[in-house]
Amino acid sequence: MKLTTRLRLLTILVLGIAVFGCTNPETSGPATSVIAAPSTTVRETTTTTTPSTTTTARSVFTVLGKVVDPSGVVVPGATVTIGPADLTTGSDGTFTFEATEPEPFLVTKRGWTEAMVPWDHGSAFFVVTINPKKVRGLRVGAAAAGDDAHFERLLKLADDTAVNAFVFDTKQEGGTVVYDTSVGEAHDIGAVDVWYDPVARLAETHARGLYAITRIVVFEDAVRVKARPDEKLAGTWIDPMVETARYYNIDLAIEACELGFDEIQFDYVRFPAGRTARVSGQLSLTEDERVAAIEGFLAEARSVLTPMGCSTSAAVFAIVVSVSDDQGLGQKPEELSAQLDALSPMVYPSHYSNGWLGFDDPNDHPYAVTADAIDDALPRMAPGARLRPWLQAFWWTNSQIRASIQAAEDRGVGWILWNVRSNFDRAALPAADEVSE
Repeated sequence: MKLTTRLRLLTILVLGIAVFGCTNPETSGPATSVIAAPSTTVRETTTTTTPSTTTTARSVFTVLGKVVDPSGVVVPGATVTIGPADLTTGSDGTFTFEATEPEPFLVTKRGWTEAMVPWDHGSAFFVVTINPKKVRGLRVGAAAAGDDAHFERLLKLADDTAVNAFVFDTKQEGGTVVYDTSVGEAHDIGAVDVWYDPVARLAETHARGLYAITRIVVFEDAVRVKARPDEKLAGTWIDPMVETARYYNIDLAIEACELGFDEIQFDYVRFPAGRTARVSGQLSLTEDERVAAIEGFLAEARSVLTPMGCSTSAAVFAIVVSVSDDQGLGQKPEELSAQLDALSPMVYPSHYSNGWLGFDDPNDHPYAVTADAIDDALPRMAPGARLRPWLQAFWWTNSQIRASIQAAEDRGVGWILWNVRSNFDRAALPAADEVSE
């Protein structure tokens, strides 16, 4: 984090404590509301006249406030812009500006609606409400991103449907970094295999008004296991408690944010499952220890990415939203969503065991299985975090994909479609006028 950014955040925190320690403002209301209007701060005016100079001090006005979502939960990482100056709200959502002339200011955050606030006289305190945009996305694998014709087809799909987001890979399964990264360690361990230019694809994506997410596979990393065997947990898995491995993935996330991605989604952010779990030693840890390891990584990543203006999210096994324990993985929705802007359980009915919800084959019941997972997850989400499931777009007909999407739409949540080859059919996707914001 740059020194200037740290100083800004420190200034916001100190001023925020000074202001909010003595007030108890409401946290809900209209998009922009003036809660209190402190008296105008006027520096005492003095005039000194000499044969050659006259000096007059000017009034200084202060705007203070905080940014919240529609439920009143504070929004960190929002940018507040007044004239040529801007700052980023801290973890408490607060901001403070001083100016010699009040003027309207703009509040923005990637993936959220913006708010223009009419500050036109005196010092004042504002509560500014912005709304998260509902993401409806398609997975864009490295091969699709690197193929001009394929990528153009995906852009056309977005033009013609309700799709408003793309999810790219920058670090994929196995640990391969699929672009020419400037993170030196990725080159040192032999992880780089260039498939596409993210800067060029982001320019095209943003030009179409689409939200851009990147997926970073974290602890499943065969490349790093080979190059850094001291960090190995078992099989192709890095130990989530090893700091150097955590820092490596956070460095890639920081670069992705700097490249222009709006959101960083961490995948495989867990301990391994299946046979690897039985030999890794992770089951000798307590559930609290496993969850704390994953939660700690996400908290650390978010603390760096939020001041940069990027949202953070994570993909998790869908089973963890429907059971009470972490399944040995270190994933529980309550703890993880508290460190995220969005949580994405992977709701793939083809992966559910026969008999789930009483169905002989859950894969034959896309609406019911998707709805059940979302209904289980929503009450367990931390305040301010959004639920946005990955939905199955493989092994199904277009009508089955539409049924799964409809379950998400009926529950007011966004969705992302997974297809390993990034092949999607127009008939599987709703039109823009078939969905609501």
